[in-house]
Amino acid sequence: MLHLDTFSGIAGNMFLGALLDAGLSRRELTEDLAGLGVPHRLVVSKVKRGPLAARYVRVEVPGAARHSQHHDPHDPKHHGRSWREIRRVLVAARLRPPVRERALAIFASLAEAEGRVHGVAAERVHFHEVGAVDAIVDVVGAAAALDRLGVTRVTATPPALGHGTARSEHGRIPIPAPATLELLRGVPVVPAEVAWETVTPTGAAILRNIVNEYRQLPALTIEAIGHGAGDDRAGPLPNVLRAVLGREGALGRDRVVVLESHLDDFVPEHFDYVMEQLFALGALDVSLQHLQMKKNRPGFLLRVIARPDGRVALARALLAETTTLGVRISECERLVLERELIRVATPWGRIRVKRVRADDGRVEVSAEYDDAKRLARASGVPLREVVRTAEENARRTLA
Repeated sequence: MLHLDTFSGIAGNMFLGALLDAGLSRRELTEDLAGLGVPHRLVVSKVKRGPLAARYVRVEVPGAARHSQHHDPHDPKHHGRSWREIRRVLVAARLRPPVRERALAIFASLAEAEGRVHGVAAERVHFHEVGAVDAIVDVVGAAAALDRLGVTRVTATPPALGHGTARSEHGRIPIPAPATLELLRGVPVVPAEVAWETVTPTGAAILRNIVNEYRQLPALTIEAIGHGAGDDRAGPLPNVLRAVLGREGALGRDRVVVLESHLDDFVPEHFDYVMEQLFALGALDVSLQHLQMKKNRPGFLLRVIARPDGRVALARALLAETTTLGVRISECERLVLERELIRVATPWGRIRVKRVRADDGRVEVSAEYDDAKRLARASGVPLREVVRTAEENARRTLA
């Protein structure tokens, strides 16, 4: 997992610098960015910010001078790339699918925020040519870095925001930049007590799309630490982003939402279809419980557990696919054991096996039922024999 300590904020180049400092291969990152087909050069240097050594990342665009990231996206004299054009670049680029999908999501958030601030459609938002290349490299680099490092969970401290004003292409704007505030809707923030921009729109867009939970450093085994430098500023703290890569213990934690509805007039045989729809929309678990309801009518409690960002889609599905008139939603913390899916060979084919590490260090294995059923049917071997063989083979991999 990755934890971001945003005590001095975050920018796209600070994020890349922190992960490079934590061990991300510069060669691999350069290879990934070459797939964009956008002329640029990534310059990485070792610098000091206060007492801390850090990596500073700069994007050079041949034959161009730097521009501010802040601009008027619908100025008729504006020259640059629109979000539509940037999306075409990302779709055509030679990128691994997870990298492309995450980069598109980050850039879409950035364009939508700029569009809301300036009152134009996201499709019409333009970025100055150099600013566009900076943002493309920062965003794709962030997505590629997370993929290369195998990061599946990200936490961050509430980002610290500066104050004051900043010069843009068409005048002064307040700090935090309007687009930054749009991107941080719903995110806990704290004051940085400095009169300069600590969180850029690109940095905010990255946070918006990668952070699972805002909190202080969670319990984990620390494996690597990196510092990504921003511009050299005089302030109470070094202008760096600190990244901590680590491994959570057997007992991890996350946030889930629980959606519930009481049903007393629903056709029971339709539950099978409803469950399929809910799982297709990302539900982690769906369950039914018999109830005795008002007027002594028999009924059901339908309960869905999901990631917090799936609540709206799942609630809409419950309202559309069942007879309920309302859905109760609560958010809570969940303690979970460390688990992973591995594939093991059997005489009848490969099968997925869930491997779970208990809090006391014991490891349990469990063959995936659907895989085992498929192999049993195809081979004519009893289901329990397929399960037993798969689990025995999985235990041997631990030896």
